Amino acid sequence: MEDQPSSNATKSSSDGSSEGLVVESRGETAAEIGLKRTLGVPGGVSLLVGTIIGAGIFATPRFIMMYTGSVGLNLVIWSVCGIFALCGGLCYLELGTLIPRSGAEYTYILEAFGPLPAFLYSWLHVIWLKPAGVSILITFGTYVLEPFYPGCSEKKEFVPYIKLIAALAVVIITFVNCASVKWAARMQIVFTAAKMIAIVMLIVTGIVRIAQGHVSQFVNAFEGSTTDPGLIGLAFYNGLYAYDGWNLLNLITEEVKEPNRNLPVCMLIGIPVVTISYILVMIGYLTVLTPQELITSNAVAVTFADRMYGVMAWIIPVLVACSCFGCANGAAFGGGRLLFASAREGHLPRFLAMVHKKRFTPMPALLFNFFVTILFILPDASTFETLLNIFSLIQWFVYGVSFLIVILLRYKKKDAHRPYKVWIGIPCFMLIISIYLVVAPIYQAPYNSLFCASATLLGVPFYFLFVHYKAVPKGIMDRYDKLILWLQKILDVELPNNPVMKTHPDE
Repeated sequence: MEDQPSSNATKSSSDGSSEGLVVESRGETAAEIGLKRTLGVPGGVSLLVGTIIGAGIFATPRFIMMYTGSVGLNLVIWSVCGIFALCGGLCYLELGTLIPRSGAEYTYILEAFGPLPAFLYSWLHVIWLKPAGVSILITFGTYVLEPFYPGCSEKKEFVPYIKLIAALAVVIITFVNCASVKWAARMQIVFTAAKMIAIVMLIVTGIVRIAQGHVSQFVNAFEGSTTDPGLIGLAFYNGLYAYDGWNLLNLITEEVKEPNRNLPVCMLIGIPVVTISYILVMIGYLTVLTPQELITSNAVAVTFADRMYGVMAWIIPVLVACSCFGCANGAAFGGGRLLFASAREGHLPRFLAMVHKKRFTPMPALLFNFFVTILFILPDASTFETLLNIFSLIQWFVYGVSFLIVILLRYKKKDAHRPYKVWIGIPCFMLIISIYLVVAPIYQAPYNSLFCASATLLGVPFYFLFVHYKAVPKGIMDRYDKLILWLQKILDVELPNNPVMKTHPDE
């Protein structure tokens, strides 16, 4: 990206076209404005673990049990999903250290395939993937009310209150993330600690139950296992949803201290911790609940707590709410950076690429993320299961493209310096897994696949009209420029002049 422009400067987008953008100069371009490297290992691990462990381990066990048909295959799915997440993380380590810019998949697709595919990913993320993230906030609202109104998740009269609590959570998360990167990281550390207390409680209870001899669910553990590849694919979707977030640090690469060292450290600590925790929690669930009870429970952790903790059962819903809040905070943190990276390349309004001059946070992108989230909270959403399957289908298609990029760049940039280099068999293996996860469930849920394909293709005309050809009437652009100047003054933001922000660091 070019240095900070003066008034009426013209910015160039990544596809070579230009976009007129009036930006008021304040005479402060000597100061470096941009994202700052403030996240160390503790903050990085907390963001990673706190984002991965959200609603998944408390919401998806029923679906995995339903699709697998047995305790043994259930535990295999959870274990293999952890291995997939770690292998995916290793591939992303190579990409993150080879292309040390924020934005994760968007940045890598832009580097490998150009502006149109990169735009389509940002389009999918902003327009279609956001509803799946909202389900985390709805789960948060549900668990906040659960200690006071047991069973509220199944009563329609509580829906407005659940959504109000979810909206208040978005307000708090957005305010903290706009105010300070350090505040957001410290808040994540606190809520990660809270969710780990819940995880430890569930694990310890399971260990005690096993010591007492409650192991009947593990006898003939594989009896009734499904052999349907489509159902197994859907089981993987649910398990991998619970692990989703392992790419978070690649979204915020430009804010990690010493990324060549700290990215691998955070990844190699965070993902194994999550995997071990998930397997032990599932074992804990099964020492108390039968597979049928697991399938019929809308809030398995609450059912577990009611069965085991008596009058202290309220602790688990509170800690699960903390888990969901921390996950939503991590998603907002990373999601804002993806919008920032896309706007920096001209694929979203340039205003979203501005950074607060004193707090060095991508405030416009975070505020846009806030408004989109609120819009999706207000109306009635689709069922959690449908959102999850659509989210997983799109996400694993994008992951597959990223694994392909690792392989392609080995040939396209074979002489480039790679601080971390993954064994080539891992991205090849993960590419095959991604293809399976995209193709196998198609005949089980063909309408979901059709929806995803249609949603993607719908972005093509938007790209050519508004990004490539910029077919916007002059009168509208003049009003847009005035609005941007006004917002720039109100929010005290500027386009970055930090040299790290350049599209091509070697320029």
